[in-house]
This record gives sequence, C-alpha cells and structure tokens, in this order.
Amino acid sequence: MEYYNLLEQAASRVGAEFDEDKYNKFMLYMDLLKEWNNKINLTRITEDDEIIKKHFIDSINLLQFKEIYNAKTMIDIGSGAGFPGVPIKIMLPDLEVTLLDSLNKRLIFLDEVISKLKLKRINTIHKRAEEGSRDKNFREAYDIAVSRAVANLSALSEYCLPYVKTGGYFIALKGPKVEEEIEEGKAAVNLLGGIIYKIEEVIIEETDLKHNLVIIRKEKNTSSIYPRKAKNVIKNPIK
Repeated sequence: MEYYNLLEQAASRVGAEFDEDKYNKFMLYMDLLKEWNNKINLTRITEDDEIIKKHFIDSINLLQFKEIYNAKTMIDIGSGAGFPGVPIKIMLPDLEVTLLDSLNKRLIFLDEVISKLKLKRINTIHKRAEEGSRDKNFREAYDIAVSRAVANLSALSEYCLPYVKTGGYFIALKGPKVEEEIEEGKAAVNLLGGIIYKIEEVIIEETDLKHNLVIIRKEKNTSSIYPRKAKNVIKNPIK
C-alpha cells in the first residue's frame, strides 16, 4: 500500500481523483516498463520507488495547472516511454491524448501499454516533432501540448507551439533552475505566437526534488515558416 498512498497523496495535492483502478493501471504500466526496458532503452530509472516518484508523480504534477481539466485534447511531443502523456491519461480518462515520437520501437511499446491498460481515446503517431506539426491534421489542433524532452525552451517552443490552438497552452516540464533558460527563450516564444503565462514550482513526494512547469499560452497563430528543419532549430535557435 505504500505506493498507493504515495500516488494518492500526489493526486490529492493537485486536486485529482485517485482510486484502485487507476492504481492498478500504474502498477501494470510499471511492470511493462521494466519488462520492455530489458529489450529496448526506455529509461535509466529502473527501481520501483524511483519510477513512482520520478516518472509517475512527476507526470501527475502537470495537473497542478488547472486548465488541463478543461482541455479536450492533449499531445505529448517526444513522448518516449509515455511520460507525461500516459500518466495524465490514467488520471483523466476522458481527455483525448496523442503520443508522438520519432522512434517506432518506443511506439510499439506504447501501443502495448495502451492495449494492456485498456485505455480509450489515446493514439500514437510515428513522426519527428518538426514533421508532425506540418501536417494539417495536427497543426494547431490541440488544447494542450506537453513535453518532457531534453531541449532548451527556444527549441522546444519551436517544436511544440505549432501544435497548439490559439487560446491553448504548451507546458514544458523543467528542472529546478529555469530563470536563465526562460529569459533566453522569451523571444522565440513571442515570435511563435505565445507568451510565458506562468511558472509553477512542483514538488515530488518524499524527495527533495523541485521541478518547474513552464506554462506558455498561445495568443496567436504560429507563422507557417515554423518549425524549421531540426538542424536549424538546434544550431540557430530563435533569439
């Protein structure tokens, strides 16, 4: 029951409901993650306690931003092993979730997770981030875009903001020190049609970890010239 209590505490802190069915889905997800991690590289975090705290609770912390409860659609860009998209889907079963990743073998794993957890209204897309938002089916189609990918805010915004509807939000999960990165990324955010709406510090139960949600509101449409090709996004960030 230790893990149940940890997850329930985290859910309660962000105002989300938690029950045995959700708990069982998280435990099955953890089992699948460990099993598949022996075949493909999904995560360096392999201990149960660490998976609960650094993957599941870190993802649940997104629900601290209450606008997610009003959203109908969400896309997780560079989803990897499914974080934060799958935990958010477990917590909010009615939210329509898309998991986008460039590596097909990770998507095969995610499809297995979706099947075994019997999740509905969730799908996977095999595309690079900069390619997906060029597709009219995905461009400016989502209420919320989220990413836990390791990239600076300027690059992440160029990859992610094109997916977000005007009036929607892009949420980047970041570490404890974000001030300098935010300052350097402001110009890109504004050029891409967004504003830095707020930064929310979040905690992780029974750890000293403090992370940040960088929340960007989409104020206007993103110019059709963005995103650029990946090499340009990385080598020549918008300043």
